[in-house]
Amino acid sequence: MKKLLVLIFIILVGASVYADECNEQVLAREHMFCEKGALSNAVTITNLRNIICKGNVFKVAFDCKFWSECVKAGERVNFSVPGAIYTQEGTLLIPACSKVVGTVIRIEKQRIPNKNARVYLNFEYLILPDGTAIQMSAKPLTKDSSLKEGPWHTAGKLFAYTLGLGIVGAGAGTGFAFIPNPAKLGVGYAIGIPVGTTVGLITGLITPGLKYHAKAGEEIPIILCEDLCINKQCQ
Repeated sequence: MKKLLVLIFIILVGASVYADECNEQVLAREHMFCEKGALSNAVTITNLRNIICKGNVFKVAFDCKFWSECVKAGERVNFSVPGAIYTQEGTLLIPACSKVVGTVIRIEKQRIPNKNARVYLNFEYLILPDGTAIQMSAKPLTKDSSLKEGPWHTAGKLFAYTLGLGIVGAGAGTGFAFIPNPAKLGVGYAIGIPVGTTVGLITGLITPGLKYHAKAGEEIPIILCEDLCINKQCQ
């Protein structure tokens, strides 16, 4: 009888411990280091999981070079987390050498007039260094949630057209000036350069925009569309 009572006591204690382990309890409310454009920096720490709340932002880097003209909707794109991500309070959330897998959901090709290509991605999985895959939902942190060449690249294209055809216009003006009278060289420049640059600017504006290109290692910020839950035994 005594042995039976001891056995029952052990079973009850074990069941109590197991129940405590299975019941999720919030241990702390911590904070991500804020990235520009983040809607939240909240992190919930429980006895079972670290939960990075919806609206948090962190950066990922392309594993390989990416050209918008070489991919199609449905293709996977691999990214790396540049470094371990901690909360401000010191809790490790995402280990170094983790990966993120995105899927191309739509590509808008460059169009006339001067509309740059846009790439829409959904980031679906976080892969930890031990190979554990965690489902996630995130998108690029841009105004329209797409990846496209920035204003500086677009301005560079317009400048190249303007400068190139401005030089052509200057050469043409010089040639025309020399035909009747070399003294009219200044007049040729005065006519040729403005005409050339104007034509160059207009040409740059009415041609197709830029394709989207990214180098291996180029970083982009992504924003979580849903909570990202990382089990503690996975870290």
